[in-house]
Amino acid sequence: MGRSPFTLAAAVTAALPGAEVTGARALSADGDGRFDSAVATLADGRELAIRVADDDETSRELAAEALALRALTAGARAMLPFRAPEYIGETRLADAHALVTELLPGFQIEAAMVPAGRGAAESMGAAIAAVHALPTSVVRGAGLTTRSAQESRDELARLVDVAASTGRVPARLTVRWRDAIADDDLWRFESTVVLGGVQSTSFIFRDDPELGPEVTGLIGWHSLAVGDPAIDLSWLSTAPDAAEDVHSSYARAADRGPDAALEVRARLLAELEFARWLVHGDSLHRPDIVDDAAALLEALAEGLHSDDLGVIASRNEGVESALDALDRVPASAVPGVDTSMQTDAYNPNDLWHDDSDAQSTSDLSDTADAARRAQLGGLETEDLSGVRDQVSEDLGAERSTADDTRQAHASDRADGSDEGSPEDEAQRAARAALQRWKSSDSE
Repeated sequence: MGRSPFTLAAAVTAALPGAEVTGARALSADGDGRFDSAVATLADGRELAIRVADDDETSRELAAEALALRALTAGARAMLPFRAPEYIGETRLADAHALVTELLPGFQIEAAMVPAGRGAAESMGAAIAAVHALPTSVVRGAGLTTRSAQESRDELARLVDVAASTGRVPARLTVRWRDAIADDDLWRFESTVVLGGVQSTSFIFRDDPELGPEVTGLIGWHSLAVGDPAIDLSWLSTAPDAAEDVHSSYARAADRGPDAALEVRARLLAELEFARWLVHGDSLHRPDIVDDAAALLEALAEGLHSDDLGVIASRNEGVESALDALDRVPASAVPGVDTSMQTDAYNPNDLWHDDSDAQSTSDLSDTADAARRAQLGGLETEDLSGVRDQVSEDLGAERSTADDTRQAHASDRADGSDEGSPEDEAQRAARAALQRWKSSDSE
């Protein structure tokens, strides 16, 4: 890795014969840094994005992205109220797979910075609804993955079983997730075309003087499939200010009947991203990733207000999620291991007192366990350690805020005032940290 933009720009002439490259620069919005990337400027004024993968996983992602972009025919693109990158070509740079696409102009907004109200939030909801309204033939015709509601449900059940078999998932979460998967009311939905993992940085904006930020492009098509529409809304767990408006805008723009369980499934999928991260680390025999995921899961279990993921959930309680979980992970870490997030060891059963917990994990044979871990560990998952690193900078300040809050409550109790619950205190500290992040500059 670490190729210069000019080296990467050489891939353009191979992917697009006859192209005249007049300039090259680094691509600032290059995802999580897993690719070498650059922008090449052509003599005709066009700008192209080049991404190069150096391992099998990222190479498969680029191949999937290329297939998805080619599946978006002119007719399908005409149905979208925004642009998707045009596929330019593929080539090899030394032994690495390189993908060249159109560069979409505009800017991105981090999830925690997306404001409520008109503008970005409403435009994002409408954009997601437009993707979900595409004909499923777009995906089926390209031979991409399709899942029915039952297949989506079964896949999550397998994920929970394999994650629980590691012994690192708090029993409270295992019970919560299994109860949700067993609830038939959650799984009565119509599968749609989905991007399969939208993030806030998937949206490209331009600033409208009257309406505010407006979505003009969408990137990250490598997981294009037919499946549960909730997967493209699970990222809202990290956008607490905008979540309600995105959901409302999506519901207004959707061309299907109401899906009462959509928000609940989206929250479930956000929580299960930590389980997927755990299984990924376990399949790679990476104790640093396993410890990282286990700490996140413990923090998530501590921060839950309720064990119910039923359809009657939610808007009044706000979005419970990974962001709250990240705020509660203790800051201590093993020296020299960047991705590991350590916490004091304790029995997960302390989080959920029930004699039936000992029976909550499926009794798998060693052979079946290894096979299922390998299968699920190979599924695409987001690297959550980077997210945790961003939050860790604020943990010290958050603890100070929490200590001040506890002292204020102690003073209030001495004066006879009511005592708040520990969950409320933790929420106040998390919100204070979120406000500090929102006031900082977004990269």
